[in-house]
Amino acid sequence: MSKAKLELTVQQSESWPGLPTKRDIRRWILASLLEDANVTVRLIDEDEGRELNRYFRDRNKATNVLTFPYGETTPLSADIALCIPVIRGEAKKQNKTFHDHFAHLCVHATLHFQDFSHEEDAEREIMEGMEIDILEKMGIPNPYEQDFESNAT
Repeated sequence: MSKAKLELTVQQSESWPGLPTKRDIRRWILASLLEDANVTVRLIDEDEGRELNRYFRDRNKATNVLTFPYGETTPLSADIALCIPVIRGEAKKQNKTFHDHFAHLCVHATLHFQDFSHEEDAEREIMEGMEIDILEKMGIPNPYEQDFESNAT
């Protein structure tokens, strides 16, 4: 992407071992920015994830990432909430590293607050293509071609 400027704040609801650094998070978001942005990334637990998802999306479960853009602002402004336990569980189930899955979700959320979407098939193809390209440039495998563990018993 471009040489956009990023003002980044990272908050944690608790301390988890093995988290990506603020420098990692900055690199992943910057790689996805088309213009300057002010972003707060909040690393949350399942209780906060469930509460946010219930309040903003009327879904009573924690989700991996929620993106909260602040409308037409210059520079762009957004909050990103990343639910660490959900991300860890998904990474394990999908045979991905936590680091790679976390990077993908940072890229995904950053594209969302820049008005990219995946609701329609054509939009999804564009957004997923961008994600794949951005991640590939950072040496991260295509997140849509990962092997999933068999759930068969």
